[in-house]
Amino acid sequence: MELTQADIDRVVATALAEDVGAGDRTSEALVPADARCRAQLLLEEPGVVCGVPVAAAVFRALDPSARIDARVEEGAFVSDVPAVIAEIEGPARAVLTGERVALNLVARLCGIASLTRRYVELADGTGARVLDTRKTTPGLRALEKYAVRCGGGANHRAGLYDAVLVKENHLRIAGGITAAVASLNGNGDVAVEAEPLDQVREALDAGVHRILLDNMTPEQVTEAVAVARGRAQLEASGGISLATIRSYADTGVDFISVGALTHGARSLHVSLEVE
Repeated sequence: MELTQADIDRVVATALAEDVGAGDRTSEALVPADARCRAQLLLEEPGVVCGVPVAAAVFRALDPSARIDARVEEGAFVSDVPAVIAEIEGPARAVLTGERVALNLVARLCGIASLTRRYVELADGTGARVLDTRKTTPGLRALEKYAVRCGGGANHRAGLYDAVLVKENHLRIAGGITAAVASLNGNGDVAVEAEPLDQVREALDAGVHRILLDNMTPEQVTEAVAVARGRAQLEASGGISLATIRSYADTGVDFISVGALTHGARSLHVSLEVE
């Protein structure tokens, strides 16, 4: 899922409308209209840098003459903090007005990228790829999935529109895996959620190319890997945490999807200091 400038601009416009409204009363009262300033965007705790282009879009939306120079590459891990990750120069009103929106977005994206990096490191060497899910903040999906990529993870489907994934409630209405897959014949590649091992066998017999193993223990996933080897890709999902991801990765599963990458990440501490 590529992050486009249109994705960034849409989020920035909404965030600025929410925070600024009819105008920044404080900055307009205290800061001369022609005043300019320089400022530094700082990462105050160790983590993965993510979101500087989004911060740049905030300040440029307020004044196109604002200049933002990144000092650290997106996706880089910074341990020596506080670290200057960008320098800003432009109209002082634009810098002060955009400060909080820029910090909120960068802090959020750095947090997701940093948490993703921890999951990816724990699965390293197993061959399992760490995926995100659709458990994203409404309106921020494109940005949050970008942050997952910056942390070394991979994106699952972008939304309901770009892949077929038959989940438990679909199966209940459709009449089971075999009936559901038959109804989807000719509708492209199909992925199916399966929980007990007999559902995995049914999905394999139906020709499913990818099976999501939902809420299985590592031991159950190991059994499923043995049954499905060479016949379908397997994805472990459901409540997987930093404490358990290695045990799932060691099963030989192809993918591990972790909703916590986005819904469970905390924002990192970032700040903006006018020089």
